Amino acid sequence: MAQQWTSVIENEIQARNAEISSINYQIHSNPELAYEEYKAHEVFVTILTSLGFKVTPHAFGLETSFSAEFGSGGRLIIFNAEYDALPGIGHACGHNLIASASFASFLGVAAALKASGLPGRVRLLGTPAEEGGGGKLKLIAAGAYKGASASLMVHPGPGHNLPSHIRGVSFVRMLANVKFRVHFTGKESHAAIAPWDGVNALDAVCLSYNAISMLRQQIRPYDRIHGIFRSAGDRPNVTPGNCCVEYYVRSQTRAQAEALWQRVLKCFEGAALATGCQMHTEPLNSYADVRPSASLCRAYIEAMPEGTVSYQEPKDILAGSTDMGNVCYECPGFHGVFGIDTEEGSPNHTKGFTGAAATEDAFARAVECGKGMALVGWRVLTDDVFADEMQKEWEADMKLAAQGK
Repeated sequence: MAQQWTSVIENEIQARNAEISSINYQIHSNPELAYEEYKAHEVFVTILTSLGFKVTPHAFGLETSFSAEFGSGGRLIIFNAEYDALPGIGHACGHNLIASASFASFLGVAAALKASGLPGRVRLLGTPAEEGGGGKLKLIAAGAYKGASASLMVHPGPGHNLPSHIRGVSFVRMLANVKFRVHFTGKESHAAIAPWDGVNALDAVCLSYNAISMLRQQIRPYDRIHGIFRSAGDRPNVTPGNCCVEYYVRSQTRAQAEALWQRVLKCFEGAALATGCQMHTEPLNSYADVRPSASLCRAYIEAMPEGTVSYQEPKDILAGSTDMGNVCYECPGFHGVFGIDTEEGSPNHTKGFTGAAATEDAFARAVECGKGMALVGWRVLTDDVFADEMQKEWEADMKLAAQGK
């Protein structure tokens, strides 16, 4: 990459530090839940418009999504800006930092496109409701990623789990997650006067819970099955006629998670048969596994300060699932992790992480990652050989994914 354009990207990000910091601070100070991110949406639209960008508010049919784009012709890269928070504990997953890093990347690449006059397009996409709401699934369905050559974002993680000289991990796999609610319908009766007239839906819930617990002995070490009782009756003296549970079934790939769900489903069907209940399932937004582009990951390591980013160790730096996995099935994706200054016992989704995500050091690390992502994005737009190799690699990986590998 020509040093000239590297300097343009880095200088622009540095020059816009105040705007990026404003985004970061306002999002963290005003935590909003999935699909309720009205303040985050407004601050992004306002600042981007003030900088002269054409912005589409309420983009792709989502009230709290936005889209800003610069450039013409060539390839398209998309930086994802997440900004939803968690109930009761605010930005305990650091989405303010994700938004800041992607904003920085967008500004840097846009400046390079403007200065060079080269073909290419860069989009900053506001992606609401990652925390269980499946915002990116709706954006995918609406065509937000159509024609994209790559989609990139970084995610903060617990820095205390990283070696002292390492500040991030580039190639991070995450589990696929199939989500369902299961409804059992029985028949109410007076539990003391005529219990024999009832069909107990809570029995079906308990029977299925125990069957799934036994199933866990025969699943792979990376599989996860966990659920809660959404409704389990109202009074002890009324045989429960309607009960509901909600379950997450996770595995290494989308195909494997769907296969595991079929085994879990038999536990529910067996419980319904044994208790005489009727049952039906309600699918929720399911997340695919994150399948990072190895090309993008290697390029990111090269773009970051030497020796600060590991390729894939530790592998468990950020477990769980995300709707970015679904994006990885649409185009080559990058979902690296950077560590912020956390204490033992304060990983993501804790109050300790909320505090760590508000620090100046965490913001500085996010901006550093934003610079690295911008350089990778610029390479996708301007390096034909690299872009071609990245695309072929992704197509080969999608064939493996279809085989459940």
